[in-house]
Amino acid sequence: CRADHLLCIYAGRRIGKRSHHRLLLLSKIRLRLSPGSIPRIKICCIASIEEARMAIRCGASAIGLVSAMPSGPGPIPEELIHSIATSIPASTETFLLTSLKKPELIVAQYHRCSTTVIQLCDRLDLSSYRILRTELPGIKIVQVIHIEGMASVDEAKRVAPHVDALLLDSGRPSLPVKELGGTGRVHDWTISKRIRDVVSIPIFLAGGLNAQNVRDAIRAVDPFGVDVCSGVRTERNLDEAKLSQFVHAIRSSKLI
Repeated sequence: CRADHLLCIYAGRRIGKRSHHRLLLLSKIRLRLSPGSIPRIKICCIASIEEARMAIRCGASAIGLVSAMPSGPGPIPEELIHSIATSIPASTETFLLTSLKKPELIVAQYHRCSTTVIQLCDRLDLSSYRILRTELPGIKIVQVIHIEGMASVDEAKRVAPHVDALLLDSGRPSLPVKELGGTGRVHDWTISKRIRDVVSIPIFLAGGLNAQNVRDAIRAVDPFGVDVCSGVRTERNLDEAKLSQFVHAIRSSKLI
């Protein structure tokens, strides 16, 4: 059921049918962190098995694997995505970041990559979600909402019933060369907080996060998870010191 998809993402584990009743009950309430809890941590732009292992060792519950994009850092070949996704512990969720818009192409790409989650970085027609649900039963779907103004709130409300989670980022998909992530820019967190308050599915917060601002971001938005790429890298390589500082900042934060 859909509740299984929601909770598996954030619990970082597979849940069996015997938990079906409990999951249904939980799915009827807004999935939020309880006071004092910390957000789930997703490290994006993973470029090797070694980076994946480093991220997990430092505390990541999910990693992002970037396929072909019109711009930005992080894309790796699909063969490497498959290799990374199939070599790490099953307790870690693997996100396939895709810029594709046609559902049949997304389905084919998923089968080549074998991740546990599909992260849709561009806008899709609502009918496309139904096709993805039918063709990929059991695979979690996360839609990116690029915060460009208050219109993003309406977009999030329109999309939320069709996906398992939203990821709020700072791209600009309307540019001639689309920016679909990895910009290193912070967006207006008050808009992200508004989205978090009006949708009933979990929210990941992305966009320019680093060890210096992530505590403020968590207090401002209270997301279920945070997502980082450039904020934990040095010259595009995953930096273990920056990563450890980022995780420490999150774990020492207090939600209010």
